Amino acid sequence: MSNLSLSLVVLLAAVSVCLARGPSAATKVAKEPAPERLCPPSLSRGWADDVNWVQTYEEGLFKSRKSNRPLMVIHHLDECQFSQALKKAFAANEAIQKMAKEDFVMLNLVFETSDKNLHQDGQYVPRIIFVDPSLTVRADIVGKYSNRIYTYEADDIELLKSNMVKAKILLKQDL
Repeated sequence: MSNLSLSLVVLLAAVSVCLARGPSAATKVAKEPAPERLCPPSLSRGWADDVNWVQTYEEGLFKSRKSNRPLMVIHHLDECQFSQALKKAFAANEAIQKMAKEDFVMLNLVFETSDKNLHQDGQYVPRIIFVDPSLTVRADIVGKYSNRIYTYEADDIELLKSNMVKAKILLKQDL
């Protein structure tokens, strides 16, 4: 009788272990792979992942002043086709990426700030504004459109690059 009891205990233990493990590989039904956990979006928002972006305009002004580098503020919207085209051109240009990483404090915004200096001629997108470390908006560094002076389009990427160089040169001359 004790052999029978011992056999039943061993059998129950084996069944419990099998049930705890779940179905075997042979009986598993193919499932779709679990979706990857998405990390929170980076501050680059696709503009330049290797660049150290600041979160707010105030933080950008502080870092600009502290590091003596110009602040480059990019206003854009995710659903704007012109913003998306400019982002793609910006991200693809190695010279711009290098300058953004090494020579500028970078901020991109998908919302408006309360600072009126950042929308002197309107609240259109995309627009890019340069602010020097003395906290002065560089009204002399503009795009090519007279009705939206701070706008750049994807075809204007060389103008943007030359304006970034200009912001660096003017900074060294002015300060």
